[in-house]
Amino acid sequence: MSRAILCFADVRFPLERANGIQTMETCAALARRGYRVRLLVRPDTAVPARDPFEYFGVAPMAGLSIERVRVGGPPAVRRAAALAQALGKGLAAGRDDVVLTRDLGFASLYLRARPRGAAALVYESHGFAPTVSEERPAMLTGAASASAAKQQRLFQREAFVWRAADGYATITRGLIAELEERFGTRPGSAVVPDGARLDVAGDGEWSFPEAGTAPVIGYSGHLYPWKGVNRLVEALADLPEVRGLIVGGHPSEPDAASLRGQVHRLGLAPRVVFTGMVRPPDVARHLAAADVLVLPNPRTAVSARYTSPLKLFEYLAMGRPIVASDLPAFREVLTDGRDAILVEPGSAQAIADAIRAILADRRLAISLAKCARETALDYSWDRRAGRLEALIEDACAGRRIEAPRRTREG
Repeated sequence: MSRAILCFADVRFPLERANGIQTMETCAALARRGYRVRLLVRPDTAVPARDPFEYFGVAPMAGLSIERVRVGGPPAVRRAAALAQALGKGLAAGRDDVVLTRDLGFASLYLRARPRGAAALVYESHGFAPTVSEERPAMLTGAASASAAKQQRLFQREAFVWRAADGYATITRGLIAELEERFGTRPGSAVVPDGARLDVAGDGEWSFPEAGTAPVIGYSGHLYPWKGVNRLVEALADLPEVRGLIVGGHPSEPDAASLRGQVHRLGLAPRVVFTGMVRPPDVARHLAAADVLVLPNPRTAVSARYTSPLKLFEYLAMGRPIVASDLPAFREVLTDGRDAILVEPGSAQAIADAIRAILADRRLAISLAKCARETALDYSWDRRAGRLEALIEDACAGRRIEAPRRTREG
């Protein structure tokens, strides 16, 4: 009999951000491996409500069901209601073998409340919460800073979940190293990077831009300040022979308007295209028009140690030359000069110089594109599910992996 997994994500669903895509794709990949997965989420706020399977382009399957908690009222009340319902479902005797979540608050509550014999818990960490909370005002426009009391609560939760979870996944080696330094080593932990669909680029072939055509420099994802898209725009101003393509940006957030204003001030509007937000399955179709893809993140603690951005793996799967900031988290996946050109974080000039070098060297560009596609093979969603499976099976069996996995394989 296949094992049953309850996956809890305290987000409206479908969610346009990477959190939603990663949650859906991970659950679907686990279902394809034979698990029975129940995904517990908040209701969609769109009217009419959207079908998550259709929105994310995932084929419905018998092994994956989506359940919605009932929430209402102000944010704090909605959060409490979601946690209470998730906790009740997680503690229901005999229904699930393992609970999987990336919600630190829920993981802490569940581990404190569960009786003997309850489902095992596998926690997936996407960052050290006190650091992420501290950096939020610089990362996101309008985000509030956390109080010292909240920082302390987050630290205590991190320490408790690190000790008590039956399985513990981090998305980068840098993150697991930081947790070990803070709290000591623990068994039952592994590095499980994010992933991408590998069928997005067809046969993966890419042709060097023909003479006389304007190469297209592409970016996909949200436009938050910590993503560094403003540095890419500055680089485009130094490259009059290219066009820019920016895929994404939530219409209700101020960052898209700010970036468009920068493009107009620099006189780039005639050669920079903003697609706005598109459905996840449509991102690859837009990126197919690009000749070089860019990850321009500036150096922050989150970018340097915690980030495993979906766009990184989507770019690799597209089989295009990549220019990326030279950050430790990116170096866990990319190799400078092989599948990407790594540049000084936060430097528009370095981005422009790398793009210029790629476009001036046909052999380099083709080699980077080919190697990017080869690297992508290690980072499919199914490979990600396989990495999680080791944690899940050991957690269900009541035993631990002897040491964190630190290989490129994860």
